[in-house]
Amino acid sequence: MNVGAPACGVNAVIRSFSRLGITKGYTIMGIHEGFHGLVNDDLSKIGWQDVRGWVSMGGSALGTRRDKPSELGLDVVASKFRQHQLCGLLVVGGFEAYECMIELAENREKHPEFCIPMVMVPATISNNVPGTDFSLGADTALNEITTILDKIKQSAMGTKRRVFVVETMGGYCGYLATMSGLAGGADAAYIYEEPFTIDDLRQDVVHLRAKIADNVQRGLVLRAEFASKNYTSQFIHQLYAEEGKGIFDCRWRHRFCVIDCDLVTFRCAMVPDL
Repeated sequence: MNVGAPACGVNAVIRSFSRLGITKGYTIMGIHEGFHGLVNDDLSKIGWQDVRGWVSMGGSALGTRRDKPSELGLDVVASKFRQHQLCGLLVVGGFEAYECMIELAENREKHPEFCIPMVMVPATISNNVPGTDFSLGADTALNEITTILDKIKQSAMGTKRRVFVVETMGGYCGYLATMSGLAGGADAAYIYEEPFTIDDLRQDVVHLRAKIADNVQRGLVLRAEFASKNYTSQFIHQLYAEEGKGIFDCRWRHRFCVIDCDLVTFRCAMVPDL
C-alpha cells in the first residue's frame, strides 16, 4: 500500500516487489487508498501483467491517503489483517507512512495480527524519513527545482536589476531548499532547522544591495515552506522590496509555477520583479 503524498518511484517499487513476490510463490494483494482502503476492503490481487508499465508511471497507481491506523481504529485495522490473512506488509510513503508503521509496531502486544514482517520503503520529496539518508522522489524533485531556478535566473539576463524570492516544498525539512540553493547558486536559503531573525534578513538585503550595485543583474533567495511561522515568503518579499529601493526596485507579483512530476510540486511563490 501507499501512504502519504505520491513521489517519483512509488509505482516502480510496487512493481518490483510484486513480481519478486510472485516468483517466490506468494499471493500479492494491492491495498488501494492506504489504510482507508484496507478498512473498506478495497483490495485486489496483483498479477504479473497487472504492473506492466508501472516503472515509468507517475502518481500512485494503487491510490494513497494519509489516514493512520489509530484514526481508523486499531481494532478495525487488526480485524482486517485477520480477515484478509495478511502475512506481510509493504508500505511505501513518507513521514506519515513511518508514523503508521510505528503505531502498528507499538501495538503488537495488544493485536497479534500485527506480529508479521512489515517493511517501509521511504518515498517522499521532502527526504524527511528518520533512519534513512535519501528517499525516493527527493532527487527528482531537487532536479526539477534546480532546472526551474536556472530558467528563472535566465529570464533576468539582459533586463533591469531583479531579485527572486522562491518558496520550495519540503515541509519542516530544509533538504530541498538547501540543496537546490547550492545547485542553483542562491544568495540565501532559509530553512526551519536553522532559525533566522530579522537581523539575518537585513544582512542578506545588504549583501544583495552591494551585489546588484556592483552591476550584477539578479539575486536569488530560497525559503522552505515551513521555515518560519512569521517570516513568510510574502514578508521576505516586502522586506526586500522596501530595503532594496534605489538599488533594485520590486513590484509585487504572485506566481505559482507548478511542476507535476508524480505530484512533485514546486511552487515559485513570490517573485519580486522590476
